[in-house]
Amino acid sequence: MTLRFPTRPVTVDCVIFDSDAVVLIKRGHEPFKDHYALPGGFVELNESVEQACARETLEETGLVVRNIRMLGVYSDPSRDTIRHTVAVAFLAEADVSTLKAGDDASHVELVKDWRELPLAFDHKKIIEDAWRSWKSVVRGQ
Repeated sequence: MTLRFPTRPVTVDCVIFDSDAVVLIKRGHEPFKDHYALPGGFVELNESVEQACARETLEETGLVVRNIRMLGVYSDPSRDTIRHTVAVAFLAEADVSTLKAGDDASHVELVKDWRELPLAFDHKKIIEDAWRSWKSVVRGQ
């Protein structure tokens, strides 16, 4: 079947907080090579966005996520410098003691000063949205 209109690749991003720090990878490839970013990537064929979130997070950070909740959909055409992608972002929990960089990540860490860093894509906005949600729902504030 040939589509008569262009489609956009679907990606996922995963936000995991530990106290006031967030899990970030340092990208090993372009776009945004050497920038901090959320763990995530492209959704594969025959995979749900939730499965993609769990797989990408495990591949890039060594973390097994639980309590995955959809945070939102981010589709600004300028969010990716190479092509227009649509990201489904999730807020999840994980045992952060097992952090280990892998796959597209050259480094992974818990970052407290994420507000001060230049982040890849629109990840600062995603983290800010997740922070508000996490504080109100998980911490009851």
